Amino acid sequence: MKLIVGLGNPGRQYEQTRHNIGFHAIDVLADRWNAPLNQTKFNGMYATVHRPEGKALLVKPLTYMNLSGECVRPMMDYFDVPEDDLIVIYDDLDLSPGRLRLRQKGSPGGHNGMKSIIQHIGTRDFDRIRIGIGRPDVPMAVTDWVLGRFTDEETPVMREAAERAADACEAALKSPFIDVMNEFNAK
Repeated sequence: MKLIVGLGNPGRQYEQTRHNIGFHAIDVLADRWNAPLNQTKFNGMYATVHRPEGKALLVKPLTYMNLSGECVRPMMDYFDVPEDDLIVIYDDLDLSPGRLRLRQKGSPGGHNGMKSIIQHIGTRDFDRIRIGIGRPDVPMAVTDWVLGRFTDEETPVMREAAERAADACEAALKSPFIDVMNEFNAK
């Protein structure tokens, strides 16, 4: 079973913010698979999905971004999911808006949600899908940028990025992640 986690912050005030693009990708998958996240466990919303390619668990941690690992680790333990079957989707300031970058391991790169997950699961070796949100054109605090809403110009680009991230997750159910990386990083 794959554990597919989208990072974000719960609450209406955070909807449609750059930091919640991971939640958006999970919403895309939940809509495609007709699998509403209507179950809760370990301070996270989730849905269990049985696909022809295999079983998947879609998760949105409700811990707030900086404590994401407090949801992910217990989910992995309870559902007996090894690190090899974890995929985390999250925002990345260092990628241009809408650009995807898939990796099998790496540092948190300053992302507090990833720091928390790495701290709680004890390894950096797990699959991840980074979705670019870019950096502001004007001087601005990083927190103001990531918690800001997408502009009218950014909205369709980010909607498409969430769709492509969902496509990558679907591909990862059928193929080794290294093959999925080669396909999606080339685009």
